[in-house]
Amino acid sequence: MSKLTIVARITAKPGKVGLVKEELMKLVPATRAEAGCLNYDLHQDQGEPAHFLFYENWETRDHWLAHMEAPHIREFQAKADEMVADVAVYEMDPIG
Repeated sequence: MSKLTIVARITAKPGKVGLVKEELMKLVPATRAEAGCLNYDLHQDQGEPAHFLFYENWETRDHWLAHMEAPHIREFQAKADEMVADVAVYEMDPIG
């Protein structure tokens, strides 16, 4: 299986931007230490601070699926309803 790129867009609920940022930043070191993680980069939109984006590269889709079951991801997901308005995840194949 070939490398997988993930682009994940997270939008914070009004008044929850700081909390979402704090919780997302907690995911970075734990995820970067996972098997198969090539990079896991968090970004915040300069013009709309409620919009966050993860740009991730994984050795395989199976590595990413294992990441989605990791305790730190499950913990974030359990809190998400109270602070996150929207999430969109795109599984991308590198083509160029």
